[in-house]
Amino acid sequence: MKTFLRLLPALALASLIIILSHQARLPMGISLPPPLDKVVHASVYGLLALLLDWGLQGRTGWPVYRRHGLVFLLLAAFGASDEVHQSYVPGREASALDWLADAFGTLLGLGLASLPMLGSRRLSAFGWHRGELKRKEPSRPLILVADPHWRDESFPGLREAAAARPDADWLFLGDVFDVWVGIPAMETPAQAAFLTWVDERRAAGAWVGLWLGNREYFLDRHAPHFDLIGEGIGGRLEGEALAFEHGDLINASDRAYRTWNLLSRSGPLWACFRLLPGAWAHSLATGIERKLRTTNREYKLAFPEAAFTEAAREAAPATFLTGHFHTEQHVANGLALPWAFEGRFWVWEMGAVKPLNP
Repeated sequence: MKTFLRLLPALALASLIIILSHQARLPMGISLPPPLDKVVHASVYGLLALLLDWGLQGRTGWPVYRRHGLVFLLLAAFGASDEVHQSYVPGREASALDWLADAFGTLLGLGLASLPMLGSRRLSAFGWHRGELKRKEPSRPLILVADPHWRDESFPGLREAAAARPDADWLFLGDVFDVWVGIPAMETPAQAAFLTWVDERRAAGAWVGLWLGNREYFLDRHAPHFDLIGEGIGGRLEGEALAFEHGDLINASDRAYRTWNLLSRSGPLWACFRLLPGAWAHSLATGIERKLRTTNREYKLAFPEAAFTEAAREAAPATFLTGHFHTEQHVANGLALPWAFEGRFWVWEMGAVKPLNP
């Protein structure tokens, strides 16, 4: 019902277009000669895209690329009708340029809807999660793994920690591998082995969660493997004073990274990866990541203490956790966990976070 109510403005505008399409002429004798008709096409479809995107933001289980893809498909289907196009110039058949204007307007509207991503912490519309934000047994220890950046199936520290603490649940705070793109042709044997390990831990009774980082892309298809999978800000465990995110969105001034984050998780790039041969797509992903790695490292070297403190304050009184910065940082109720590359795991137990010694 909430989603339907949010969609009402878009439905009202679409209904107005349909009503106008059945009129002999536009109201008050308005005329739209070329190229003004194309400008109106783009403007109306941009507004429709903006309203549809806003209406669908209540679907918290949808990554942005799926939501934007749905908006584009809906408007493509809507604009395919000649009757709809006649509302701009009654009696004239729709042309290819009309549809190009529609597509441009749709992309422009989705771009405008994405502007908060470039410099704001109000990013709930860009996050998503599937599964339960509550563990079955909150009294169990929760092993925390941030930024292991694994490259192969050796998984330093993982199996040792599982053997030492078989009673523990697990929460991975992103950057599990150097790069993990959830396109079948681009995934590696190591990533398949990790998912097998997750399935084994869950079969043994453990709760396993994954909150994606800046090196994971399009992994929502793996949701059935996890009790909880999510991305963006707003991670939390209900019934426990614990909030978390990867940390890459803490620094709102890192606009170069924010732009990359938005583009690298977009529908067009997903479609590109799906269409390219696997080897080409993997080379493209790792190449782009390598080129932008230096920019992101510059921001990591100077820990954004003020921004981190503000994010932790918003999560208070819960303990606020991130990874991403690769160094241990304590700020008020916030804790940035160090790089887990060599099995440096932590554990949430009895309301406190402490290093894990397997």
